[in-house]
Amino acid sequence: MRLLYSLAWLLLLPFAFLYLVWRARRQPEYLRHWPERLGWIRAWRGGKRLWIHAVSVGETRAAAPLISAWRARHPECAILLTHGTPTGRETGRALYADSSDRSNDTKIEQAYLPYDFPPLVWLFLKRARPSMGVIMETEIWPNLFVASRKRNLPIFLVNARLSERSARNYARFGRLAALAVQSLRGVAAQTSDDGNRLAALGADSIRVTGNLKFDVGAPAKTEHSALELRQRFGDRFVWLAASTRQGEEALLLDALDRLALPDVLLVLVPRHPQRFEEVAQLIAARNAPWARRSKAGDNHLGNVFLGDSMGEMAAYYASADIAYVGGSLLPFGGQNLIEAAAAGCPALIGPHTWNFSEAATEAVLAGAARRVEDSAALVAELRLLHDDMASRHAMSVAGRQFAEKNRGATERTLELIETAWTDAA
Repeated sequence: MRLLYSLAWLLLLPFAFLYLVWRARRQPEYLRHWPERLGWIRAWRGGKRLWIHAVSVGETRAAAPLISAWRARHPECAILLTHGTPTGRETGRALYADSSDRSNDTKIEQAYLPYDFPPLVWLFLKRARPSMGVIMETEIWPNLFVASRKRNLPIFLVNARLSERSARNYARFGRLAALAVQSLRGVAAQTSDDGNRLAALGADSIRVTGNLKFDVGAPAKTEHSALELRQRFGDRFVWLAASTRQGEEALLLDALDRLALPDVLLVLVPRHPQRFEEVAQLIAARNAPWARRSKAGDNHLGNVFLGDSMGEMAAYYASADIAYVGGSLLPFGGQNLIEAAAAGCPALIGPHTWNFSEAATEAVLAGAARRVEDSAALVAELRLLHDDMASRHAMSVAGRQFAEKNRGATERTLELIETAWTDAA
């Protein structure tokens, strides 16, 4: 099975680079660092090194509290942070800009993870020379995991989540998936359901540690950015649509028209930055006044504001009266609502939240969020909460309490991986 999987990668490799060229139409960064995707990273000649793989933005931010705690405990240890997307890499660069200084005790280097073809994986491991690997969330790579085991390199899957849909997809390749997860030294699962689904695939040494995203603090610039945004928005009722996906923006703009409340400002923040211009054109086609974050002098807001900036989601939540958390009105599986709860921003979510099923359910039960079945129900809920400040305040308080209650995953995850680190000494 693994031989067939590897042969498939051999056949697909040329198309993988064609895909990078296609993605580069919107994000030119996809044309950079191609040797890294073949395993050719800078050779490591130093001492012990922790390798953390965080494929994109969400995983990179989730890794932040773990990295901070690790640097505090092991200031002598270098860190290799790998990604799969340019936005993930840029997020890591922004978070750890101080580590570009070689005099920093804990050096953090960044690279792309190579494609999961055996020669590329072996070259990567040979040049990276990590002492231990930590893979964030749902990245399961059979050749990488098997090669790591053969090199006696302990690999952990942390902040692990596996939806029912993903579990069914992996189960179609049962033997291959089992081979991959059985190569792991351990798994730190977000929830018991995630742990059970990974166990059904064949994983063992599973511990439920919670979600690292509850431990993510707001960026240092959040308060300043939130104040700046709030001043720009003026005395408006701010409805934030956070991390929206393709097709949702049109639904939300239609919902704004049906809402028919002149004091409401819809702040649209697309999930992927390569879609900023696409969404800008969609808004402009409505032939109504609007503004965007990237044009600081544009204060003629109208009723729509495009949040075309990176790294400011916490500030958007802090400046909003209410938020719709994207990817959940249409079947994308939903985006993370933890940041909204931590900011005390009342949240509305759609019916499709399987990516964060337990967190969404618990947030609703805690009173921090409300679920709507479609855009019509979204409009009705917005009207209700627009006029009910007491309910919004209660949701805000419940959100902060919900976030506080679920913190602590960082310490539990460290307890799991530190034993292997000590053994690797």
